[in-house]
Order: sequence, then C-alpha cells, then structure tokens
Amino acid sequence: MHSLHVSRLTLTDFRNHAALDLELDARPVCLFGANGAGKTNILEALTMLAPGRGLRSASLTDVARAGESDEFRAQPWAVSARVMNDDYATIIGAGAERTLEGGVKRVTRRDGQPATASDLAEAARMTWLTPAMDRLWSGAAGDRRRFFDRLTLARAAQHGAAAAAYERAMRERQRLLADRMFDDAWLGGLEREMSAHGAAIAAARVETLHRLQEAIDTRPDGAFPKAILALEGLLEARFENGSKSADVEEDFAELLRDVRGRDAGAGRALDGPHRSDLKARHAAKNMDADQCSTGEQKALLVGLTLAQARALAGDPGAGPSLILIDEAAAHLDSVRRAALFDELLANEGQAWLTGTDQNLFEAFGARTQMFEVRDGQVYRA
Repeated sequence: MHSLHVSRLTLTDFRNHAALDLELDARPVCLFGANGAGKTNILEALTMLAPGRGLRSASLTDVARAGESDEFRAQPWAVSARVMNDDYATIIGAGAERTLEGGVKRVTRRDGQPATASDLAEAARMTWLTPAMDRLWSGAAGDRRRFFDRLTLARAAQHGAAAAAYERAMRERQRLLADRMFDDAWLGGLEREMSAHGAAIAAARVETLHRLQEAIDTRPDGAFPKAILALEGLLEARFENGSKSADVEEDFAELLRDVRGRDAGAGRALDGPHRSDLKARHAAKNMDADQCSTGEQKALLVGLTLAQARALAGDPGAGPSLILIDEAAAHLDSVRRAALFDELLANEGQAWLTGTDQNLFEAFGARTQMFEVRDGQVYRA
C-alpha cells in the first residue's frame, strides 16, 4: 500500500497568515476555529501548490497579506510543502515575486528548481471540496466543467497544458474573426491547433470518466450514494462512439472552418470542449442530481471525490492523492460524517478538513491531528 502526505507546511505573508510552520505526520489534519480565523486560507495555500489558481481562483495579489495600503497587496508571498510519497520526500513551493516593473509574477519550484504545472501535479495530486460546490449539480455548466478538469488534471498532468494551449488558440482565432481577418492560412493554423488540443482535452476527460465511473461502481453501498456520470460535449461524444483521435481532430478543424461567420457574429466559439458539461444521476433513485435535495447533492459530490481518490490510487500513471474538504460537516449528519472519516482514513492520501467546532471531528478520536486556528495563528489542540 502506498501513501502520500504533507509532513511540513510553511506559509509566508499568505492571506491573514504572516508566518506559519506546521510539522505533521500522515494522519488526517483537522483545522477548527471561528469563521474568519484563517482555516480556509490554509487549504487555499495548499491548493496554490497545484496547477491553476487555487480553490478560490484568486489572483496573485489577492492572496498576499494585506499591508497598510492597497499598494502593499503586491508584496511577495510564499507557500512551501515537504511532501512524502511513501518514503521519498520532495519539496514543492509556489509564490509571488516582485518584477522590475513593480508588479508580481508567479514562481513555482520543486526541490529548489523551477517547476512546471505538470511537475507540481505529479508531486502532490489533490482534490478539494468547498461549500460553494455543494450546489455544483444545479449550478452553471462552467463550474462543473472546471471541477471535472481538475479531476482529469490529477490523473493526466499534461491536461492543463493542452487546455491552456487550446484557450490561447481560441482567443487568437476569435480576435481575427472580430477584425474580419478571414485569412484562410492564418485561421486554418489556429483551427488546427484548436482541434489538436481540443481532441487531447476530450480524450483525457473521457478516460477520466471511465476510470471514475468504474471506481464509483465498485465502491460498496454506504452513506454516500453512487452517481451515474456522463459528459455532454461534441468531441467527447465522438470518442465515446469509438472515433479515432485523428478523425476527431480533422472533423473538428473542418467544423471550425465552416462556422467562422457564425462565430464572428456570436463573438465567441460556439463549439468545442470549452462548452462541454458534466452530468450526474443519483443511481439508487434514478434521479438527475440537480433534482436531488441539497444534502443528497453534497453526498453525491463527496462520494464522487472518494471514488476519485480510489481511481487515482489504482491508476499506474497516477497514485495516492490529498483530499481537502472545507467545512467538512456542512449538510452532513453525524452518520455521514462518521462514514466520511472512516473512508478518509482508508484513503492512501492524507485528508485536510476544516470546521468551526472541534466536536465535529470527534468520530476521528485519536486517529487525527487537530489544530485550532485563531486570528491567523495555529495551535496544536
């Protein structure tokens, strides 16, 4: 059995934490304290070590500790973690440094060397849940798409690079269409870029969906209902129907060429993986997830997250993952809380949980390490 955990976490000038240095073992980490104390900020700091902009999608200046004026929001900040993967230690870090122009730039490192997003993803795979995601199934398609892309990125580190390249090509194509610059060679090159990266995005999503659904189906019945997942998207549907990647690319490039006038008029590309959606059904009730109660929607989401951890652990190209749950007790009764804790203890990756009251974690007993957070300070309970 493999294991993954953070054995040390340090923060400098991050949100309301001027300085934090936590030494940890492999047990789940429970952070409790009043609202506004800085619990979620610690989880957010961890997610800054993953590709992207963290669990709040904040800018580099937003997460800097406030100074005496807004100007000081551009001050440097840093997050560093020593991550133990079995007995192997790696140190990953992220932060903001001042530029010569007076702004800030993001820097990421692994074992003291500059690191890419893929380097970070491979060092510490992680999945997180926040209270804002409790209504994921009934919210906007974009939120579900971003959630599922994070699941995909945890399994396939190159997924983030493909998504970024696709977005760049799509923005440039739209700029040319807006300027009515219908240069076939120029647009054709961008559309071939979009089709190649778009096919890679869709293929990675479909592979993730299959692995995740298998993990869901093999989970024993329990406190968290099983979901039946589906991806709604033009390219994803082609892969589900058995099409080869080369054919998907060619057909998508041809479609983009045919709809240039339509996309120019709409002001955006109306087809592609940036429009896809994740759907779910409550398997036992045979009910769409967005029609379920708030508690059931949260339970479906937790069940999916636990299945994701199992899927990653069983994937030879991935491995154990960290699970971060902000306000872990929200919409969960005592039975489901206890069931969640048992599953997190069985996971090969460390769990990080927050809550307002220490008593919310009493079902863990001595199987966890507990910390109280007060005004940006952390105390071992």
